[in-house]
Amino acid sequence: MSAALRRPSEASSAPEERAQQDEHSDERSVGELFTELAHETGTLIRQEVKLAATEMTQKATYAGKQAAFIAVGGLLGVVCMLALVAALVLGLGTFMPLWMSALLVGVVSSVVAFLIANKGITALREMDLTPKQTLKSIQEDKSWVQQQIR
Repeated sequence: MSAALRRPSEASSAPEERAQQDEHSDERSVGELFTELAHETGTLIRQEVKLAATEMTQKATYAGKQAAFIAVGGLLGVVCMLALVAALVLGLGTFMPLWMSALLVGVVSSVVAFLIANKGITALREMDLTPKQTLKSIQEDKSWVQQQIR
């Protein structure tokens, strides 16, 4: 009810009520602030855990793709060795002994397979597993909580 619509008896008691409410809200606001801080801190921690899980899922997906490169490189290495051994050994066998042509084809195939698989291995070694966004966010949250406590 607005002050203009209050009865005179209500209007006179309004300052007293406001004083009581202000006094009560000061006491209550400190408790409410700590309750709110505790609630928001809990929510913040849950959000940070969710962010870390999301970030690690993205990194695991990337690692899985690199593992696929390794597997494909290995499979291609086997296929290359089989096909090249059959074709090149026979083709080179016309210029040199068959055992020498088989050795040459095997070495070349192995080098190609190694290079392909090494691409995936190198990418995995260079991959940083640290959840950087989460750590940065936690630092920001820590600063925020410290400011709220002061």
